Amino acid sequence: MGFQNAETFFGSKSERYEYLQQSMPALLEGESNWLANCANAIALIQSQFQFHWIGFYWVNGDELILGCFQGPVACTRIPKGKGVCGTAWVSGEIQNVPDVHAFPGHIACSPISQSELVIPLKSHEGHVVGVLDIDSAELAAFDDIDLIHVPQLMKVLMNKWAL
Repeated sequence: MGFQNAETFFGSKSERYEYLQQSMPALLEGESNWLANCANAIALIQSQFQFHWIGFYWVNGDELILGCFQGPVACTRIPKGKGVCGTAWVSGEIQNVPDVHAFPGHIACSPISQSELVIPLKSHEGHVVGVLDIDSAELAAFDDIDLIHVPQLMKVLMNKWAL
């Protein structure tokens, strides 16, 4: 296996994302198990940013069901169209919420969360199959750098989609 354990790379936000862009393909190379790839993708990203919470929710009927994550205990089920994650699912659009308390219908899984970035994850056919949810304990934590790089990282992961 060509990938070594990730250590926190101390650099600018852009440099840390560049490290992740180089590391993610090597991490996923040769592994076909979806659960293992999702768990390692989350761990790799978390190693660089130490977000309050980062994880996946997967479409199951009319709900999003909690998948692999790092952080405190989370909401297990999110109804379609509810909260930031449900909105990203229905709209198919990235949700960058600088203040979750100002978001109508926000689902407060943790009182520490202040801002949220949710990336819809699409199958090869273009259907939203889940979302990546990232919560920060800081207001307005996500910027254009995150909006460029996080979807690129998820594209690398979703290229492994074989379900």
